[in-house]
Amino acid sequence: MPQYVPILSIAGSDSSGGAGIQADIKTMSALGTYAMTAITAVTVQNTLGVYGVGEIAPATVTAQIDAVYADIPPRAVKVGMLFNAAVAEAVAESLVCHKAQNIVLDPVMISTSGSRLLAEDAVDAIVTRLMPIAEIITPNAMEAEALTGTKVVEEQIAKLREMGARNILIKGGDSHTDNSVVTDYLATAEGEVIKFETKRAFTSNTHGTGCTLSSAIASYLGLGCNVVEAVTKAKEYICQAINGGAEVKIGHGHGPVNHFFDPKPLIIKE
Repeated sequence: MPQYVPILSIAGSDSSGGAGIQADIKTMSALGTYAMTAITAVTVQNTLGVYGVGEIAPATVTAQIDAVYADIPPRAVKVGMLFNAAVAEAVAESLVCHKAQNIVLDPVMISTSGSRLLAEDAVDAIVTRLMPIAEIITPNAMEAEALTGTKVVEEQIAKLREMGARNILIKGGDSHTDNSVVTDYLATAEGEVIKFETKRAFTSNTHGTGCTLSSAIASYLGLGCNVVEAVTKAKEYICQAINGGAEVKIGHGHGPVNHFFDPKPLIIKE
């Protein structure tokens, strides 16, 4: 029988709805895929900042993933906020057990407002357990520097490759070296480096852009695109989502993007 295209997001919940699980559900739905979730943490936040994090037991995280795979095996998986080493280890073990495909790893470390969302002990688990099984990793400039110890993109790519990363997308939206242009670098598993340059949108509504981009990549991978196609289409989507919400006022800080600037109906495949 025909089916929807199921995509799984493994990430934290954002009570203000702009990032995390909520942004992932909105993105996947807007692109016509069927969103499923495994919640790793519950954050207390709004557009002004993060005020607390409630941990989810690793066994509960694993149980959510297992339940999804037992009934609706996803065609792609987005991995976002993991919070601590125990959860990161549990997620990695479960994904390996289920032979997960098309894993998009977004190593969420610091929020837009500057709050740390990843415990120090979780970094090693992400690097050693999750990075080698991911189809693509999507660190922003700050995260890439934190993981590699360098600000030089070429060196970041080389070091991330040594850590086991296959396809690497280093996002430049949080880098202010050029105020008018945002530059992202996609280093493919085949050794090609593709530069994406887009005009910067001068807006404070950038909450959840990393979550949105990574879940868009996962959606397009699940729809059958290769990595370059998925990243290209996801970049087009996030740029339009940012521009679509640039002039809207919601909250008193970093507002969300407009995920539903052009929503698609659920795609049905044979």
